[in-house]
Amino acid sequence: MANMIEAAKNQISDLIWAAYDRAVAESALPAGGADIIGTIDIPRDEKNGDYASAWAMAAAKALGQPPRKIAEALMERLDLTGSYFGIAEIAGPGFINFRLSETWYREVLQTVERMGANYGRIDVGRGQRVMVEFVSANPTGAMTIGNARGGVLGDTMASVLDRAGYDVFREFYVNDAGNQVDLFAQSLEARYIQLIRGEDAVPFPENGYHGDDIRDLAQLFYDQHGADYLDVPEEKRRADMTAFGLAYNIAKMEADLERYGIRYDRWFKESELYESGYLEETIRLLIDGGHTYEKDGALWLNLMDLGAEKDDVLRRANGHYTYFAADIAYHRDKFIKRGFDRVIDVWGADHHGHAIRFKKVLPTVGIDPEKLDFLIMQMVRLTRDGETVRASKRTGKSIALADLLDEIPKDAARFFFSTRPDTHLEFDLGLAVRQDSENPIYYIHYAHARICTLVQALADEGESVPAADLVDFTQVAGPDERGLLKAIARLPEEIRLAARDYDPSKINRYAQELAAAFHGFYSHCRIKGEAPDVLRARLKLADTARRTIACCLDILGVSAPERM
Repeated sequence: MANMIEAAKNQISDLIWAAYDRAVAESALPAGGADIIGTIDIPRDEKNGDYASAWAMAAAKALGQPPRKIAEALMERLDLTGSYFGIAEIAGPGFINFRLSETWYREVLQTVERMGANYGRIDVGRGQRVMVEFVSANPTGAMTIGNARGGVLGDTMASVLDRAGYDVFREFYVNDAGNQVDLFAQSLEARYIQLIRGEDAVPFPENGYHGDDIRDLAQLFYDQHGADYLDVPEEKRRADMTAFGLAYNIAKMEADLERYGIRYDRWFKESELYESGYLEETIRLLIDGGHTYEKDGALWLNLMDLGAEKDDVLRRANGHYTYFAADIAYHRDKFIKRGFDRVIDVWGADHHGHAIRFKKVLPTVGIDPEKLDFLIMQMVRLTRDGETVRASKRTGKSIALADLLDEIPKDAARFFFSTRPDTHLEFDLGLAVRQDSENPIYYIHYAHARICTLVQALADEGESVPAADLVDFTQVAGPDERGLLKAIARLPEEIRLAARDYDPSKINRYAQELAAAFHGFYSHCRIKGEAPDVLRARLKLADTARRTIACCLDILGVSAPERM
């Protein structure tokens, strides 16, 4: 079994139930315990064993006996022969504490050895098709620091789900239609005309895009076409400028995300919903279902009747459909047309209210809202030397993803952004480039490289990493060695929990804890120069830690350096 923590807990349950059945057969305990569910936990203090079962406490009411007496009856009939456990003992009011035997530790090494780069893979997903949609930045401008965080969280969440046995699909939703694209076209057109005829030649759209990137696009368009488009009809001029500007921005997004280590299975364009008629079809479903009304020339969705706090506009008075309308059609496409079993949308904190309202409407178009989940991330504050950073050193403008990657390594960016999504993130740019143990990604990288260097140095002396079956476990029985083995065994369980909770930051924290366990082991347990049996056993343990660290870094989309 890949998940050795789950395997240990399952075996404890089996051992206790077998002991209970014997106790019932011998009239030492009454029958009637079939529905008893006792927790099995890992104690914080190892003095209380490696695992502790509260079965006797859970059984007290059903069996009508004190927990301690139940535990004693179970202990007399508990058979640990051939199990993962060498010792079991009663503690406190009736806990049964279990201590792991060499069998379990050996199987941890064997599991990592057998699975290699696939270590940690489990099958809780059972092949369910899951789409993770993330970043989906507006293509009318540069990607922000918020998009940088969402990119890592979405990509890492997808990797976690893949390792957990789901069939994962990554998607970027391109908002290339609707009102904001019209404003983009008007803004680009105005800057183009102003570039040729002067700033006062035409007024700039009141709600237009005022950033320097629009001026840069207008210049690029002029460089290709000169003043030719002054004489082109407005409708064609705007259409061609839109196509030019969006194509340029989307290509830049793809390049920036590729540099960031993010690749998508599909870039889905909102315009496809318009061109295919799927958006109109979706709105017709809502109208025919009696869920809409008209007011002031706009079409409204009656969300308050569905339990929401307010209604939402589907189609503005100017005929443009809203984001909300397109999102409904887009999710119909995900669930109804493409048949995903589950969808996870990674959204910013400002979308929290939208997410709540959005789930209310899904049943009206035939979608089970329980199949849609949101990973809502909080804001990011960039700091350096304790001061908030708002502008790029290179450009002097607001920091975009590309600027961030010019300042710090990709690995540091990905690692720092993979922290808990539900908390505000203070991203210390100075810490991200430090090369010492204060920088968590450096600390993990150093653990991996340190082991690679060790393995190579010993290989040069004729010592290779042995197979797990050849390890003498009496030579790795100390607290640091067993502690490292327990840490290694946690990866599949951390993946299970990260997939269950939609929290990829669990892998981030686990990688730091695993690196700390290795550094502690390496500081207290010498390898080079030890007796052959000790050297080989500890070398195998170190190399198994290396493999596990590499698996964590792979999930996080971070490199695993062999030298530093």
